[in-house]
Amino acid sequence: MKLSSLHTPILCLSLLALAACSGKGQEQQKPPAPEVGVLTVQPQSAPLTKDLVGRLSAYRSADVRARVSGVLLKRVYKEGSDVKQGQLLFQIDPATYKATLDSSLANLTSAKATYTNAHVVAERDRSLIPQGYISHAQLDSDEATERTAAAAIQQAQAAVASARISLGYTNVVSPIDGHAGQQQVTEGAIVGSGTADTGSGSTLLTTVDQLDPLYVNFTLSSSDFNQLRNAQSNGNVTLSAQDQTHVQVALPDGTLYNQQGTLDFSDTAVNQSTGAISLRALLPNPQQALLPGQYVTLKANLGERNKVFLVPQQAILRDTAGAYALTVSAEGKVVRKNVDADQSSGNNWVITKGLVAGDQVIVSGLPQVQEGIQAKATPWQPGQDNKGAAGPGAASAKPDAGKPGDKPADNSANGGNKPAAKQ
Repeated sequence: MKLSSLHTPILCLSLLALAACSGKGQEQQKPPAPEVGVLTVQPQSAPLTKDLVGRLSAYRSADVRARVSGVLLKRVYKEGSDVKQGQLLFQIDPATYKATLDSSLANLTSAKATYTNAHVVAERDRSLIPQGYISHAQLDSDEATERTAAAAIQQAQAAVASARISLGYTNVVSPIDGHAGQQQVTEGAIVGSGTADTGSGSTLLTTVDQLDPLYVNFTLSSSDFNQLRNAQSNGNVTLSAQDQTHVQVALPDGTLYNQQGTLDFSDTAVNQSTGAISLRALLPNPQQALLPGQYVTLKANLGERNKVFLVPQQAILRDTAGAYALTVSAEGKVVRKNVDADQSSGNNWVITKGLVAGDQVIVSGLPQVQEGIQAKATPWQPGQDNKGAAGPGAASAKPDAGKPGDKPADNSANGGNKPAAKQ
């Protein structure tokens, strides 16, 4: 009985000691708060850009048509070559028009001879009327004949000028400097002039396009336009003037074109069929690397966004609820903030909603943290790694774990955990 009573207090003390040691071990195994790199954000301005799709068109495009009827004799230019204004492109058979010109010249000569005779008679009558040798009626008749002859000369001169113009039209020249296209009518074909005043019905021979510069035609939806106007009225956006609005074109392979375009036209009405506003930019094309009719993607710089936050792209995460950022609160706790991030500027996202000045956005160390835990914030520097390396003290999570195959540590030196010998 005495031995049993003695063992009971000793057993209780042993259990208490084991419980204390166990609690102390758990406290030692609890890792410290992970260290993360944060960026303290402040509102600033950022470029207001819009990604759009446009189509290229020639700066000037002229249809070369036959202005007189006849047989097409030959093509003088080389298809696909650059031509100058006034350069000969086609020749139409001029024989008929030369004959018409010769006839008009003959009529002019006849009219001049008739006028000369009428003028001589009228002059003689004017000299004889004072002596009374002729009547005034005779003088009036002869002067009328003179005036009619003078008018006939003018009519004949106009006919000669018209014949010369028609003859000149048999040499079809380029109306502008540009790139001459494919021949539409072969030699030997009969071409027609159509209606002289409008050119309708006249035969199309080729087209000349001016390729430097080019137009970039694109549209902006009326809803986007209204949003920009409302944002401008609220002071959130500053729109650029038309001649200060630039576009950067991307080629079909994704590379950026080395020339920047400038907006030169903005329509004042919404297209009823598309619900969009037509815009046009002027794009230099000195090497003629771009061609009319080509579709391109472009980034239009429309102005500046005011009071936005620029956050490195790796700091913005996304899930089914949308984009969000993890921040460290004043109490050191990780807090999620849903944000609007629909536009990038360089390597940053432009945040228009969801953050406030002074927020500490976690940029590096994101894989080690989650919403609600404590974190130690340190200033983030560009280029800092974000690959979720274990934070300080992470190695203590499994103390003395050792590598596979290592022998257990020998604790006999401190006499601690050696099994007791059997009695």
